[in-house]
Amino acid sequence: MVTARPVGYAYPWDVLGDPAFPARVRALGLTEVALAASYHSTRAATPMHPGHLVVEAREAALYRPVRERAWAGRRLVPRAADWVPGDDSFGKAATQLRAAGISVTAWIVLCHATHLGTAYPDVAVRNCVGDTYPYALCPSRPEVREYAATLAAEALRGVPVDGVSLEACGQLGLAHNGRHEKTAGVFPPAAERALSVCCCPACAAGWAEAGQDPDQVAVRLADATHAVLDGTAPADAGMPELVGRRIADIVLATRRASAAALRTDVLAAVRGARPDLRVTLHGRGDPWATSPDVALDAESAADVDAVLMSCWPTTSATVESLAATRALLPDGVALGAYLTVLPPADPAAVVDHAGALLGAGATELHLYHLGLAGPSGQALLAEIVRRCHSDENDGPEEPDPVDD
Repeated sequence: MVTARPVGYAYPWDVLGDPAFPARVRALGLTEVALAASYHSTRAATPMHPGHLVVEAREAALYRPVRERAWAGRRLVPRAADWVPGDDSFGKAATQLRAAGISVTAWIVLCHATHLGTAYPDVAVRNCVGDTYPYALCPSRPEVREYAATLAAEALRGVPVDGVSLEACGQLGLAHNGRHEKTAGVFPPAAERALSVCCCPACAAGWAEAGQDPDQVAVRLADATHAVLDGTAPADAGMPELVGRRIADIVLATRRASAAALRTDVLAAVRGARPDLRVTLHGRGDPWATSPDVALDAESAADVDAVLMSCWPTTSATVESLAATRALLPDGVALGAYLTVLPPADPAAVVDHAGALLGAGATELHLYHLGLAGPSGQALLAEIVRRCHSDENDGPEEPDPVDD
């Protein structure tokens, strides 16, 4: 029997003001919590909290003190979270959890901040037809990389934590749960990939350096998008098929270079602040990924201790994607599966889904979400944690012993 590592996820407001929270975590069988130190805007249910039932986190914020000394002279500055008490809600919550014997990983969301992309659209991702995605900060911009590195360092400054989990450490794309989102299901996968290529001046400069006319790239991407939408190109076509191999290779190389520069700066900041911390990077093996799970390969994954892949859909395709990601990771890098017990996850399937993910190579299960889940969700979380310590997980069958 192989024991997997279970990790629960929470926001500072789930912990603060709820004396029962640590005991509830322990009752689930958990000893580790990933706690949001910086996070994007959200409207969060808190069904288990004694003092409130909904928290409106209006903007992306740093749940630590926003020190003027650290951010002086910058345009890109995180918001302070005035919807939670005090200026260091993460620090207070982390201290409470560790006092209860629960280890804490600082969950840091980096290039996802709508208020900054709105105020300064020049640092936001821009698609091939000129639409700006204000929630997505483009890492081709040195200013964005500096912001992300400072955010990570400030999140960890002077607070007792045991690890760090880096989300959105790369370019985000079209897919995003925005305010009253109305894009779901409209754009087939091939169109979504084309519309997720950033065409901002910084990215375009990278193409030009590689000898490619940026205007031609934008035209090819726009034409490809319309071809997919009108049905003259396959809904699941690969980027080389849509825009040509040369353009696809140059676009991907530019994106990888900016992601590598971002990762280098952020990891240097993390290790400069806390060289002892275990580092987890949200990522996946899809080279065109532009989700909070960034595109990874063996070389980039070698920089961290663990990779965390979102596995929310309870489908065989999710399990296959996780297995493919495991196959490209170095042996010394752990792989976590990030799954949810919240809708639209099927409650009847999610526990077996967890087992299938463990069987496909995950050695950690990261559970979303300790504060958002009500009583029925808490019961599912407990079942999944038990699955981490069972021999029921679906993996390759052992061959029958053969007599000599």
